[in-house]
Amino acid sequence: MRIDELEARVLALPERDMRHLVAISGPPAAGKSTLAAELVARLGPGAILVPMDGFHLDNAVLAPRGLLDRKGAPETFDALGFVHAMQRLATETEVVLPDFDRAQDRAIAGRIVVGPAHRIAVVEGNYLSCTHAPWNRLARLWSLSVFLDSPDAELRARLLARWQAQGLDPEAAARRADANDMANVAFVRASRDPAAILL
Repeated sequence: MRIDELEARVLALPERDMRHLVAISGPPAAGKSTLAAELVARLGPGAILVPMDGFHLDNAVLAPRGLLDRKGAPETFDALGFVHAMQRLATETEVVLPDFDRAQDRAIAGRIVVGPAHRIAVVEGNYLSCTHAPWNRLARLWSLSVFLDSPDAELRARLLARWQAQGLDPEAAARRADANDMANVAFVRASRDPAAILL
């Protein structure tokens, strides 16, 4: 499915009082953010982008739990908080949500304001089609669910480039990608809801 076909599927969703939530999930570095941003741009002012990464636990929380090196794994998110926020997003007129600042490596509260003019929220993140609890509570909220994937070699190359762009040397970038990110890639794929449209 190409992006124009995805856009057409979203535009064909029936009119209703509740906001439509469109999920774009997939492993790290699959291109979720890029696809979601392009889709929102095509859909116009009635659509808004909602990244799951705003629900990252802060490093000050992860470090005492021994999870800092696993940042991005399911247990390093406020999963129940995210599920609750998505329930609100589907039913409430205005919802204020956190965003993630990659340069600061932290979530920023109150940065995304979803209002009554936003009839479509495009939500992107690793675990939106995960069949493990509590993520599996999300499936019923999505009007449309898409799973974006790429071959491992391409994902790893993108991850290495990402971490080096953030200041890690090639060896440290490889450690982070191989010890953490690629493990998350395997989990995201293994736990994928088969009902999600595969791209």
